[in-house]
Amino acid sequence: MLSFNPKPFVFSAVAMSGPPERKIPTAAENYPVPLSPPLPPISKQIELSRAMTASSSSSIFSLSPSDILYHDDHLIAVNKHQGIYCETLLSSLASQSHELHLANRLDRDTSGILLLTKSHKVAAKLVKAFTAHKVKKTYIALCTGPPPNWEQVTVRSGHGRSKFGAWRVYAASDVGRTLPGGSAVRSMETSFEVLSVNGNGSFREVSDSGEEGNVLVVEEKAVKEDGNASEIVVRAYPRSGRTHQIRLHCQYLGISIVGDVKYEGVYGWKGITHHAHHLHAETLSFEHPVTGLDVMLRAPLPLWATQAIQH
Repeated sequence: MLSFNPKPFVFSAVAMSGPPERKIPTAAENYPVPLSPPLPPISKQIELSRAMTASSSSSIFSLSPSDILYHDDHLIAVNKHQGIYCETLLSSLASQSHELHLANRLDRDTSGILLLTKSHKVAAKLVKAFTAHKVKKTYIALCTGPPPNWEQVTVRSGHGRSKFGAWRVYAASDVGRTLPGGSAVRSMETSFEVLSVNGNGSFREVSDSGEEGNVLVVEEKAVKEDGNASEIVVRAYPRSGRTHQIRLHCQYLGISIVGDVKYEGVYGWKGITHHAHHLHAETLSFEHPVTGLDVMLRAPLPLWATQAIQH
């Protein structure tokens, strides 16, 4: 169960011989305070090792024909593997086409649907559709933490970079406020549904709309619950397209993704060391930018997902 601990306001006073001068707040004092914790110190070394491994394997990477999910005169959709950079996959396909462009991006360790276009014109149309939230996406994540007391929940918060450059969760009421570096807090919203807890549950089809369930508007830091961690599989419906959105919201809910050391995910679980985070871009649906037909793409579930869900 989530609980929240409001942050107390602390005031200080200084004795002065004359009339008190009005203090003008500095820009730094006006920055919003992130509500998710900073990156764990161990994450830097682990992430560096993962990056080096992914870079070294890029020269020998070859996409299998079975990884092509969709192909026409305008688009190619592929099932990206865990631990592969988008640019590596793009280079692998370069020999098959003179001009390819990424319509969406996935983190290095996120597997699943990656969409590419064969012209700038089609790419521009798809980027516009993504920006307008006309492309619907779902993800599957393997998490650990206390069993959720919800079946569906929608998290609404702010999103932005802290003064150390890391992506963090901010209060929903901070949206629009300026951050260090000149950027601003942006809105971020994700709906989640639980598919299984400790293997109890089953795979079910994607909802057309993705039920909102209870709505959690983030305004305070979440207080972590103690106790034995469970293995939890969730499906995420991102309503916005912020960097690391699902990973950040899972962390805020207290169910960090397995292997996601940036956001408090376990590195070792059930005697196994996880060298990548377990997040999978499961489905992608959109209107074809040329034909106008509805396209629904689905990537096969990775082994970790099929093992955790009674499929």
